[in-house]
Amino acid sequence: MSAVLPFLVLLLVVAVAAYHRWSLAVFTAVAGAGLVLVGLTGVAPVATIVAGSLLAVVALPLLITPIRQNLITAPLLKFYTKILPPLSETEKTALEAGTVGFEGELFSGAPKWADLLAQPKPTLTAEEQAFLDGPVEEVCKMTNDWETTHVHADLEPQVWDYLKKNKFFGMIIPKEYGGLGFSALAHHKVIQKLASISATLSSTVGVPNSLGPAELLLHYGTEDQKRHYLPRLADGREIPCFALTGPTAGSDATSLPDFGIVCEGDWNGAKVLGVKLTFDKRYITLAPVATVIGLAFRLYDPNKLLGDDADRGITLALIPRETPGLSVGRRHFPLNCTFMNGPLHGKEMFLPLSQLIGGEEYIGHGWRMLVECLSVGRAITLPSTSSGAAKLAAAATGAYSRIRKQFGLSIGRFEGVEEALARIAGNTYAAAALSQATAAAVDRGEKPAVPSAIAKYHATEMAREVGKDAMDVHGGKGVILGPSNYLGRGWQAAPISITVEGANIMTRSLMIFGQGAIRCHPWVLKEMQAATHPDPAVRLREFDTNLFGHIGFAISNAVRSLWMGMTFAAFGSAPGDDYTKRFYRRLNRYSANLALVADTSMLTLGGKLKFKEKLSGRLGDVLSQLYIASAMLKRYEDEGRPASEQPLLAWAFHDSVFKIENALSGALRNYPIRPVGWLLWLLVFPFGRRAQAPSDRLGRRAAALLMSPSDARDRLVSGVFLTPCENNPAGRVNAALAKVILAEPVERKFMKAVKGGEIAALDYAAQLAEAVQKGLITGEERAQLEELRRLTWDAISVDDFDHEDLVAASLYRGAKSGDTRRAA
Repeated sequence: MSAVLPFLVLLLVVAVAAYHRWSLAVFTAVAGAGLVLVGLTGVAPVATIVAGSLLAVVALPLLITPIRQNLITAPLLKFYTKILPPLSETEKTALEAGTVGFEGELFSGAPKWADLLAQPKPTLTAEEQAFLDGPVEEVCKMTNDWETTHVHADLEPQVWDYLKKNKFFGMIIPKEYGGLGFSALAHHKVIQKLASISATLSSTVGVPNSLGPAELLLHYGTEDQKRHYLPRLADGREIPCFALTGPTAGSDATSLPDFGIVCEGDWNGAKVLGVKLTFDKRYITLAPVATVIGLAFRLYDPNKLLGDDADRGITLALIPRETPGLSVGRRHFPLNCTFMNGPLHGKEMFLPLSQLIGGEEYIGHGWRMLVECLSVGRAITLPSTSSGAAKLAAAATGAYSRIRKQFGLSIGRFEGVEEALARIAGNTYAAAALSQATAAAVDRGEKPAVPSAIAKYHATEMAREVGKDAMDVHGGKGVILGPSNYLGRGWQAAPISITVEGANIMTRSLMIFGQGAIRCHPWVLKEMQAATHPDPAVRLREFDTNLFGHIGFAISNAVRSLWMGMTFAAFGSAPGDDYTKRFYRRLNRYSANLALVADTSMLTLGGKLKFKEKLSGRLGDVLSQLYIASAMLKRYEDEGRPASEQPLLAWAFHDSVFKIENALSGALRNYPIRPVGWLLWLLVFPFGRRAQAPSDRLGRRAAALLMSPSDARDRLVSGVFLTPCENNPAGRVNAALAKVILAEPVERKFMKAVKGGEIAALDYAAQLAEAVQKGLITGEERAQLEELRRLTWDAISVDDFDHEDLVAASLYRGAKSGDTRRAA
């Protein structure tokens, strides 16, 4: 046993050094000191010498830079350059676009939680809050979604006018150009509230403030373009759209068949140099009403009028609606959601070079412009729409579950409904935290490429899950469309958010991990850049630094994964209070797991990894859930660690870590190289999977929060339109909750008397009168029960129609006039 001691000491120092990420020099010094101490004891001198020799043979060549670079790094660099997967210019642009925020820490294996918690709490300015309380509240009151979707197939004219007058289309435009100059957080809050009353309304406002001419002009437009267009976009004189998607290439700008040819042409009576455009676009939101169209196309210069290159690359242009040759097609009809959407076409349509966004300077830079701006828009519009829809569903479903009774019991008390309510509460909490976190990242000056993909994918998926559960709880109330239905149109529209701005299948399987593995990794992108540096000396030096940093990083994550797996992440420093410390420790473990598996995958699979979409998707799920859990913990801290919120945080957190372990398990059980998968399993799950889905007890507590007024419930559903007015049935149901709860004791007393035979009348009004007459209830209690009856009826009522009301107007007019062909 004594002969093994020096090697055990050496192994222990390796493990401690790797866990704490000591430098090689510190490790060598500590290991050497440990072996010296063992040697001084006189125990196993031969073994101590052997262990010391082993340490010297390994450590000394690595510590002496010239030896390390010439004997180790140079051959590895040569091998690395051979296996490095080739990256196209478009892939390079996508990787280099945007910035890395806290998601990079989640990929590090040892997140610096202090950096997350040091971020300022997102807050609105007084002006932004006044806008939410004033114009946003007012336009919600003006909007009748049933009239919008079923009657007018558009927002009513007065709503359009109000949006323009109050500069809803200019939220992101600075005040110097006539806009509101709002923060990303305010943008998020506005879209969230609008989405809670009408998807058509939120889409109409969201698109001009997302990817479109205004965003592109702000970043890349010439000063003349900014001065001309931005004030007109801000006050609604110009309505913008952006045309990217086409029938054959989808939204893949790198494969655009749409093209422009550099040539001379006539513009406003003068002969100028410009572009002759031919394009075919579809699914373009606001196209039917747009007055200025942003266009992505590939520019060619066959006559070399601009330079030596015939293919000038992807370029962006602004097209006035009145431009000859522009054809605005008829409207699309996306799943009964009537926001303006339609195709655009152009055939040899001439534009001057002055209409190219950014002018000649930005010719060929369209892909980079799109990638950089798309991450900002994707980070706000769709996540905010999703959180607004989820919050509205949570508020209304929780109230409805308390008001609606079956067998004399609120349906929310049945365990099947309780399960659905718990999912609604937890998913809403997660979606709200996620959408706010990405907006806050934009306000910090980030261009969150990876978080925006995470937010777009998961917020829209969680909103769909919330919508499904809400529809199940409401039953027929959710199915029957009409003015009383506050769920049906949102349920119909849910797949739209999932499909647009990069379909969710593609976002999950290609974008989140595909970008994250390289962008967020602390060493991979640096290694790739170092390996392609043109100066050989710099190339070797930088590759050497990054290579051995990466090796130490990989060893550290293997040790950290094994140790935290064996101890169930019960130890280690962590922020938070007594309630949340364990949550941070578990995320530390999964961060190390992700870094280890990602590193191993990139090493063993190389360029083939980007074709392993199932593996990429599962690792993307791990990164996503780490980010979502971090956003929830940050929200909890920002709110002052409210104890009343703990059931929501706990449910959502346990759901996230259950998904993390499920994704890691799926990745390792299906790992393409089986022996590698087995080894990783031992390091990641030394005692098997342990995470469990949220318990029934926890679900009961989360569900209960939705069915009773409280500060936690108010925070959960804050920021959506819940004013109980005629056009907002969800707001009326939510407002009824408190009164219904106050009336429940009286209702129980009254129903006990009815069932006990103390009241003989059969009609409800007569029963109440008899109860008062017999002194079973007071006059005030009778009024309370009458109000309860009215509130309950308003909550559970559904609409019905005459047949003619449901027949398409054009068909009905044709039938009335004897046009049998149209009527048939």
